[in-house]
Amino acid sequence: MRLEGKVAAITGAGRGIGFAAARLFAAEGAKVYLLDIDEKIGAEAEASIINDGGKVKFIQLDISDREAVKNAFSVIGEYDGKLEVLYNNASVFLGKQDNIISELSPEIWDRILGINLNGLFYCCKYALPLMLANSNGSIINTASSAGVIGIPKCDAYTATKGATVSLTRSMAVEYGPMGIRVNCIAPAAIKTPMVKESNLDDPDFDEKVFLQKGTPLRRWGYPDEIARIALFLASEESSYLNGAIIVADGGITIT
Repeated sequence: MRLEGKVAAITGAGRGIGFAAARLFAAEGAKVYLLDIDEKIGAEAEASIINDGGKVKFIQLDISDREAVKNAFSVIGEYDGKLEVLYNNASVFLGKQDNIISELSPEIWDRILGINLNGLFYCCKYALPLMLANSNGSIINTASSAGVIGIPKCDAYTATKGATVSLTRSMAVEYGPMGIRVNCIAPAAIKTPMVKESNLDDPDFDEKVFLQKGTPLRRWGYPDEIARIALFLASEESSYLNGAIIVADGGITIT
C-alpha cells in the first residue's frame, strides 16, 4: 500500500496507460480522480476499479479547456482539500494529420498544442495550490521519445514533448524547495489504443520491421510497465528524485 491515504489525479485515465496507472494507484491505497474527455470510457473505468475495491471518482474533462480544468481541480479541493499526486498522462498523437512544419496546418498545430502543452499547463496550474497547501506532492509529466530525439513528420507532437521535458526541469527547480517533486516519463512503442490508431492501423506501417530494426528489446511495451514507473514516482520510494526524465522505450532512443 505504497500510496495509502494519498489523493491522486490522472488525466487520460479511461484507457491505456492512464487506466493501468489508475488501477494500480487505487490498488496501492490512493483515492484516484479519473480525468478523461470520454464520458463513456471514463465511467466504465470508474466502475471497473470500484468493482475491484478501489476508491475512485470520474470527472469528465477536456484538458484543453482552461475553465473546465479549473473547475475539476476545484471539485477535488472541495471533496478532499488536498492532492498529493498529479499524473499528466493525457496527450494526443494525430498520425498523418501531424506533419513537417511546411506541410502542417495551423489548425492541427493548435489542436495538438492545446491538448499536449496547454492542457499540461492548466492541470499543473490548478493542481499546484492543492499540493502547496501541504508542501507535499509529486507531479508526473508525460513526454515521449519525440521529446529527446527528432521524430520526422510529427513536428507539432515533437514540439509539445520537447517542451514537456524542459517544463519538467524548470518546475523541478521552482517547486522542489516547496516540497513538490516534478519528474517525467518518456515512453515509446507502448501498445495502447492511441498507438493502434496512429501506427498499427496505418497500412504504411511495417510492424515487423519496426520491432526487429528499431527496438532493441524486439517487442512492444505495455501500459502496466509504464504504470509501475508512475507508481514509483508517485510514492516515497522516489523521494530524492526531482527533475528526472525517465526514458521508457526499450532502448529505441539509443539505437
